[in-house]
Amino acid sequence: MASHTPTTGGTTDRFTEHLWDHTKTLRVAIDELEFLRRLGDGSLPLDVFRFYVEQDSLYLSGYAKALAVLASRAPDPASAAFWATSAASAAVVETSLHEDLLSGGVLPPAEQEPRHSPTCLGYVSYLIAAAATEPYPVAAAAILPCFWIYAEVGRDLAAGAAKVLAADPGHPYAQWVSTYDAEEFQTSAATARTLVDAAASAATEREREAMVEAFTIATRYELLFWDTALHPQPWPAP
Repeated sequence: MASHTPTTGGTTDRFTEHLWDHTKTLRVAIDELEFLRRLGDGSLPLDVFRFYVEQDSLYLSGYAKALAVLASRAPDPASAAFWATSAASAAVVETSLHEDLLSGGVLPPAEQEPRHSPTCLGYVSYLIAAAATEPYPVAAAAILPCFWIYAEVGRDLAAGAAKVLAADPGHPYAQWVSTYDAEEFQTSAATARTLVDAAASAATEREREAMVEAFTIATRYELLFWDTALHPQPWPAP
């Protein structure tokens, strides 16, 4: 997988380009993850995929809460409407896709009630805390990687997924990957980026520095979330 450069029609002074450039090393590491490679080519073990979908479902529940809080703190009605709509989508539409996969009989049955992994709990706790306690521009920057990085990774994986679907139209991995290359998801990622640029333009210099840190932390969690699906880090025994 190749590291991505934002499509902007040339170099611009968009603040989000600075965020993207600042996290280049992390994004290259994401592109090189074994989990994503095997997800794209359909070779990921079924039990690993089930664990990932379970964790992603738990993550989306927390992410929806963070988006709802962010919406309540947005500086204008249009921004509030976008974050609130995204919260509803995460809570209802995307969660429904997860439930269909988990209960559709394609994946191995659950051995126990899903619980947050350390990485999943850390990520959602960070996002909810940022949304509730940080200035709006910083909270928006923390929210952005889930939109933007997922959209870029999804676009890259979609080409491989198309080949897998051609050979096996019912393959769950290919169907899953295809949803994140959908035009609606790509448009939402672009809108989230635009809102973060707008927030940065109204932010103080100290807030912009905090935005870089927040985006970096969330990008680290994106890397860890995917990596620990294939290489789990269990909780210490009580």
